[in-house]
Amino acid sequence: MSLDAQSAQPGPPVPLTLIEPEKQRVDGTVRQVSVPPLAPPVRRGSLADIPFDNAGEAPDEAVLSRKGTDGRWRDVTAAAFAYEVRAVAKGLIAEGLRPGDRLAIMARTTYEWTLLDFAAWAAGLITVPIYPTSSAFQARWILQDSGAVACVVEDVQQARLITQERRQLPGLTHLWVFDTGAVGTLRAAGGHLPDGDVTARRSRLAPDSPATLIYTSGTTGRPRGCVLTHANFFAEVDNSIELLHPVFRSVSKEPASTLLFLPLSHVFGRMVAIGCLRARVRLGHAPSVKTDDLLADLAGFRPTFLPVIPYVLEKVYNTGRATAEKMGRAASFDRAARIAERYGRAVEAEEHGTGQGPSFALRAARALYDPLVYRRIRAALGGKVTYAICGGSPLGRRLAAFYAGAGIEIFEGYGLTETTAASTVTPPLRPRLGTVGWPLPGTAVRIADDGEVLLRGGHVFAGYWDAERGEAVGSEGWFATGDLGALDEDGYLTITGRKKDIIITSAGKNVPPAPLEDWLRAHPLISQCMVLGDNRPYVTALITLEPDGLTHWRQMKKKQDIPLPALTEDEDLLGTLQRAIDEANRLVSRAESIRRFRVLPVDFTEEKGHLTPSLKLKRTKIAEDFGTEIEGLYGG
Repeated sequence: MSLDAQSAQPGPPVPLTLIEPEKQRVDGTVRQVSVPPLAPPVRRGSLADIPFDNAGEAPDEAVLSRKGTDGRWRDVTAAAFAYEVRAVAKGLIAEGLRPGDRLAIMARTTYEWTLLDFAAWAAGLITVPIYPTSSAFQARWILQDSGAVACVVEDVQQARLITQERRQLPGLTHLWVFDTGAVGTLRAAGGHLPDGDVTARRSRLAPDSPATLIYTSGTTGRPRGCVLTHANFFAEVDNSIELLHPVFRSVSKEPASTLLFLPLSHVFGRMVAIGCLRARVRLGHAPSVKTDDLLADLAGFRPTFLPVIPYVLEKVYNTGRATAEKMGRAASFDRAARIAERYGRAVEAEEHGTGQGPSFALRAARALYDPLVYRRIRAALGGKVTYAICGGSPLGRRLAAFYAGAGIEIFEGYGLTETTAASTVTPPLRPRLGTVGWPLPGTAVRIADDGEVLLRGGHVFAGYWDAERGEAVGSEGWFATGDLGALDEDGYLTITGRKKDIIITSAGKNVPPAPLEDWLRAHPLISQCMVLGDNRPYVTALITLEPDGLTHWRQMKKKQDIPLPALTEDEDLLGTLQRAIDEANRLVSRAESIRRFRVLPVDFTEEKGHLTPSLKLKRTKIAEDFGTEIEGLYGG
């Protein structure tokens, strides 16, 4: 084995009492919190060793599942996966790729993506993910800046997109396509090489070797490549596995498994894939996030836990309510939702020792609604899901309580590409709804004087990629996230917004837009919301409509024939949205509340340049494209 024995596989669960955070106060306020690591650092080897260590320790254990053309899921054992990784790695070596070369991968979330990731590491390469929805310019920028010598894409359309940029990419010497047999081509190319060639490449890697360059979403300016090392991923996944042992180590007879539909080009999805292979949790891939496709995959795979973003949980909730309304049972669903929220809050209070837990009457009410409502919610996620790891943006206290009451425990986390995904996470048996939890073991969180969140730990990246030097530059000590937040008395972190997004009204009032935007996006009729008011007399908002929610609303109101532009001025619709805004305004003071809003007849999309691939708002571009509408909100 190439890893130290103590770190080759995470050990048994560590009691929760060992991760109590250490707090430091300034003027009586908690300003710094740290949690000691639960997993020892890996001293030798790399992520490339994981498939081969798994094959040596549990060759017949199912570590992945692949969906066949017949729709059936078939397991891939540890031995079979290691065999494929080695074969593809030999192909990469045979094609002339040298240790340290960058290999770009542009594809949806598929088995082949994960296979190429580990094969590239086994060949000593550095992988560079590109979002499958990227434009030609975006893809070219990443390929140029990273100095990639090879690229693997999913389909012919993506191959054409890269091909049209090849004249400006003289260093890109290889382009393979999954759909036209890239994996088979590479296997065949390396068939004549001895297995020892891969072993020799792996032996050169160390924990501090770069594993991947992940380019940030780029809400402003060009994306920058974050250099994440093998040690960064080990620190992240090993401590996550130890902390979240109910998720990664089944505590029942049902083996732990997950279906990954988050993009592997994003650090969250990538971390989950690596963590599953590390913990030998059965992993499936779902390339399509279209509602019907994803529901079919969830029903066929039946995972025990899911990594999600809040949008998915909002969608499931809103779809459930819309279905109930069509059946004439909206009032029943709403009562069930209130009971679930009360139940979730009662459980939280009991676990913190501040309450008696759910009363007998509350337990009885929850039991009554379980087959009517909650079981249907769980069924939409496959039927066996008992845990969800949620990140990307705040979920909100209301939905977190609802899902807890419905039988799905939410582990909410916070992190960035620069921190290899999560830096904080909800600790098991100690949730605090509405927060993003405690520091991940091995992590310290500090709140700067201006409210900015600072992070430190083994998972913090090596630095940003310097194309001229061909190395990471610029990460030492505390990493300034650009996010604003606060720590409570028990060390739980709450994120209040982005430092650069803070709105300062003409009256000098500082308004973080995130709490209002996150609340309103949870409404079934609202797709996106952008709060405005910088250097203006009051706060306003641009709102776009959720297609599925709008279709349902039209049917219920019998307004299917009204064109969308006219519907944005419909009194019934505006009244419904105004009530949602009134609810959101309860979160803030009057000076921070939304006074006026405008409904747009189009949605914000990545294709139009209004959203990043991770669905963050590009505020400058939106303000530019909808300047007339914004001026109208201020009487212009």
